[in-house]
Amino acid sequence: MNIQQLRYVFEVARHGLNVSEAAEALFTSQPGVSKQIRLLEEELGVEIFVRHGKRLVAVTEPGRQVLAIAERMLLDVDNLRQVGAEFSNEASGSLSIATTHTQARYALPPVIQAFMTRYPNVRLSLHQGSPRQVCDYVLSGEADIAIATEAIAEEHSLVMLPCYQWNRCVIAPQGHPILRTQPLTLEAIARHPIITYDFAFTGRNQINKAFLGRGLKPNVVLTAIDSDIIKTYVGMGLGIGILARMAYDPVVDRGLGMVDAAHLFESSTTRIGVRRNSWLRGYVYAFIEIFAPHLSRRVVDAALAGGGEDPGL
Repeated sequence: MNIQQLRYVFEVARHGLNVSEAAEALFTSQPGVSKQIRLLEEELGVEIFVRHGKRLVAVTEPGRQVLAIAERMLLDVDNLRQVGAEFSNEASGSLSIATTHTQARYALPPVIQAFMTRYPNVRLSLHQGSPRQVCDYVLSGEADIAIATEAIAEEHSLVMLPCYQWNRCVIAPQGHPILRTQPLTLEAIARHPIITYDFAFTGRNQINKAFLGRGLKPNVVLTAIDSDIIKTYVGMGLGIGILARMAYDPVVDRGLGMVDAAHLFESSTTRIGVRRNSWLRGYVYAFIEIFAPHLSRRVVDAALAGGGEDPGL
């Protein structure tokens, strides 16, 4: 038994039992992956996967336990490397952040600027995607931390650290009647074509829930994953926009007016997610605390350990 065999088994499971995709991700051959999995099964005396001909179609009950142990062991191997890197050079290395467009565009710039000033020898990289993709980047090891709202709260393989709450606003071209509506109501919004986020993004559930609670069916004519795209099409007069309040800048968005809509929708919570039992380098703790000052190293360690101080807002 060796670590490489455990990595093969884990990658096959992660790629939906597609051996070809797993082999490509591992930069090796499909027959080589299949052979090593067979050797591991023979040594353990159990089948990890259910087979139909040459295809893998399911994970067996003992296979699920093997996969859980393999994931922990592979994470421990990564942690060993991190420990070595931590103590050999604490001020240099790399930090990969997976996040959504709204966070990358509006929340992170001052944080990244402050971090890079403090740690000039750390290489930063950003991976953008949907909240689900953001979680997957961290679970696969491609990113160190996830920053998002929606689906990240439902991913139990990650430790969730609440950072801050935010809400929404309504935007429209200057002079649009919705900007003069007092008080702003969901009924007034529903009378206009609406442009807002895609279903997988940025608190869309709270938007849907609010209208449903009033028995309203909003006329959503266009959805996007990008706040700037929403603003572009609102500026063209195709509808009014519902977007994160942080995404509106009166200086940059001079052609658009804004009405705060926090009283109409539930607040959303942006969270940082890290893999359970992961080893974080010192500068990762620093980044987290710059982004959310209440998340000190002590609070983060308590959350990673599964107890202790409540990291809530």
